[in-house]
Amino acid sequence: MKRSRKTGLPPGTLMHIGERKAETVRLSVIQYDAEQFSEKEFDTFEAFAQQPPRPESIVWINIHGLHDTDLLRQAGAHFNIHNLVLEDILNTDQRPKFEDHGHFLFLPMKMFFIQKEDKTVSWEQISLIFGKGFLITFQEAPGDVFDPLRERIRQGKGRIRKMQADYLAYALLDIIVDQFFAILEQISDRIDENEEAVLVNPGKEAVSAIHDVKRTLLNVRRAAWPLREMVSQFEKSESPLLEKSTRLFIRDVYDHAIQIIDNVELLREINAGLMDIYLSNIGNRTNQVMKVLTIVATLFIPLTFIVGIYGMNFEYMPELAWPWAYPAVMGLMLFLFVGMLYYFRKRKWM
Repeated sequence: MKRSRKTGLPPGTLMHIGERKAETVRLSVIQYDAEQFSEKEFDTFEAFAQQPPRPESIVWINIHGLHDTDLLRQAGAHFNIHNLVLEDILNTDQRPKFEDHGHFLFLPMKMFFIQKEDKTVSWEQISLIFGKGFLITFQEAPGDVFDPLRERIRQGKGRIRKMQADYLAYALLDIIVDQFFAILEQISDRIDENEEAVLVNPGKEAVSAIHDVKRTLLNVRRAAWPLREMVSQFEKSESPLLEKSTRLFIRDVYDHAIQIIDNVELLREINAGLMDIYLSNIGNRTNQVMKVLTIVATLFIPLTFIVGIYGMNFEYMPELAWPWAYPAVMGLMLFLFVGMLYYFRKRKWM
């Protein structure tokens, strides 16, 4: 669905904006506390709502797929989420931001990951909503980068099973931000490969690869710059849902966000420099070709001049009657050719 389809509709109208990346919408629910853990999947939100969570437990609801507006409307009604927030969730081109709605906090952002098949960089929008005892993640498609966190919850490793929903939100945010470093490392490797290609065999493939990296870095930059602002606002929030002990961890995520932006800008400069190297290399090759052609043309200029003189159809040319005229002219031409070659090499023009 294109954004233009919403033109003229009332604010809060629920309509999916973006590409449909999942056939069916699924709900995976993880419920845990310090002592117990459970994990289930549901086809409908009604099925989930019929099983109320245990008291004092944390419920993580992961919704895969955003095209089912009825399901999101039901989730919004169950957790008292305003339609304007649901509208932002359905808009997959949403800019990362932080919103405090009192009984819940809202954080939409971009999640990057590397495709296993062809090692290309992909991304999708992910939205986090958390309140007292619950956290909801809205994803465009199945598959994410949270499997290590799920495993920690399953096995009860670390402090996460003892903490509240704000710490779970931090853990998810930390994984999303750290994934940027993996993406930038992969982009850096691609830049190194492109640099070698530009120096060894510059061509259309090298230019196309440079532009692909440029587009990827642009998308990473568009996601990383507002992400820094979002994390800063999240850390400085005075919401009672955010405990003091969690703010220290969020501040560390903010430092990582700054590093990501620095790395993105550095890689953009290096990639832009590759295009300069490519153009310089192509220019040097063109100059070498022109140099060879110029030398060849210069060598044949005096020979063409001599042949042109004796190709004239005048009746009285004394040299034409000499017995040794032809060998003399050929010798003169050979002498000029060799002499000019020696002169060019002495001047290091070739």
